[in-house]
Amino acid sequence: MNKGTDKAMEFNTKAVAPETIKADCLAVGFFEDSGMTAAARRVDRLSGGAIRAAMASGDMKGKRGSVVVLRGLGGLACSRVAVVGLGKSTDFGDKAFADVVTATLRGCGAGASSIVFAATEWKVAGRTAQWNARAMVLAARASAFRSDELKSKVAASGDDERNRKLRISLLADKRDRALDEGLRQGEAIANGMELTKRLGNLPGNVCTPEFLAAQARKLAREWGLKVQVFDRRQIEALGMGSFISVTNGSVQPPRFIVLRYQGAGGTAFADPVALVGKGITFDSGGISLKPGSAMDEMKYDMCGAGTVLGTLRAVAELKLKINVVGVIPACENLPSGSATKPGDIVTSMSGQTIEVLNTDAEGRLVLCDALTYVQRFKPAAIIDIATLTGACVVALGNVHTGLFSTDDALAGELLSAASAASDLAWRMPVDEEYQDQLKSNFADMANIGLPGNAGAVTAACFLARYVKGQSWAHLDIAGTAWRGGAAKGATGRPVPLLTEFLMKRAG
Repeated sequence: MNKGTDKAMEFNTKAVAPETIKADCLAVGFFEDSGMTAAARRVDRLSGGAIRAAMASGDMKGKRGSVVVLRGLGGLACSRVAVVGLGKSTDFGDKAFADVVTATLRGCGAGASSIVFAATEWKVAGRTAQWNARAMVLAARASAFRSDELKSKVAASGDDERNRKLRISLLADKRDRALDEGLRQGEAIANGMELTKRLGNLPGNVCTPEFLAAQARKLAREWGLKVQVFDRRQIEALGMGSFISVTNGSVQPPRFIVLRYQGAGGTAFADPVALVGKGITFDSGGISLKPGSAMDEMKYDMCGAGTVLGTLRAVAELKLKINVVGVIPACENLPSGSATKPGDIVTSMSGQTIEVLNTDAEGRLVLCDALTYVQRFKPAAIIDIATLTGACVVALGNVHTGLFSTDDALAGELLSAASAASDLAWRMPVDEEYQDQLKSNFADMANIGLPGNAGAVTAACFLARYVKGQSWAHLDIAGTAWRGGAAKGATGRPVPLLTEFLMKRAG
């Protein structure tokens, strides 16, 4: 186990015959259309037809996510066998795989401390064994993630269930380095996602700009990163008038956070990939106040910042041979007598002036200065990550992250990474024709376009003005960074996408 990983779950591979496994539960698969997988057939034969008997009785039909637990089977060292319905093999995709892993963990029972998955046979078309191992870890860790750290009863009880250790093994025909590497990648990405989710779920009175800065310092100490944190006076000295304008209504001091991971070797911090994360720790909309309904969800407006920290956490654990710089402009956006007003004109770090027509379009105001700042590192690519626009949610819902880029090659890399990581993205336009919407009679540009007209696109076009000549992409995660309703909580996306992208860049 690596330092700082989740101690509640351990993962490994077992290259043994199914009947010799000594564990609390062995999970084997059953497809609706093609029947038992190889491990299930072997278990059935050795147990004298126990799985076929379950089929005959109607207990197991192979419906996706169904689990039948058979106990005390002869010919097996394992005390329990979970027969897991996989659905139709023709419909068995990425989400189906995650669903059945989650169902298996629930079906094996809370008392199980060791589970062996015969999941290398749960084939997803176009996916490798390494992907299979990584996806198993991510699904298992996601099913166990909890966000109740601030509940008093949990703190008072000591919560034995939280401290219970679960050993999960992946059954293989033989030792396979690809499977071990998949498990390692899965654990690192899960650790990054859980950091991102935890930060996102914390309330605005806990996760303040200074709290984010403290988390960055902690990350730097644990993983050997370099960190700088700028206060308001230093931010002003850098000329970040656009960023500062967003902070004016809050008593919480802003922080500008810079983290550097140097994995490419050598003494020079050369050709880094720059990740820029929006860190609005609470967004009321400012003077352009948001409606009160669901405003509590605006604690998630720092999920771009959380993504940067989570991705750097994963990259450092994987020891990728690449340089990465993470930049986070962190502040609150609140109304007060000192808050920026609609119609105010501010000067960005780049020297360009901005007419603030809507103070609730604040994300682009903090990002534009961060995008200007990060260019001093001469990055090979710049990717900003932001819960930027409700318009992106209207366009893409909560399935795809919006991807905007002026660089076709970079966009292609990110789309490929999104597919490989099962962390979907969809490319959106950044055509020059949309720039007309940002014209202002009084400043170089306005901070919003026409109401109800391509809002996600014009937001990206605004940012594009600050990265001319750069290889740049913008990820609008407003629909994918968290869920509302009964399942309310941060998702940890797009940490898998960005980690996959950086793994590929690192070779």
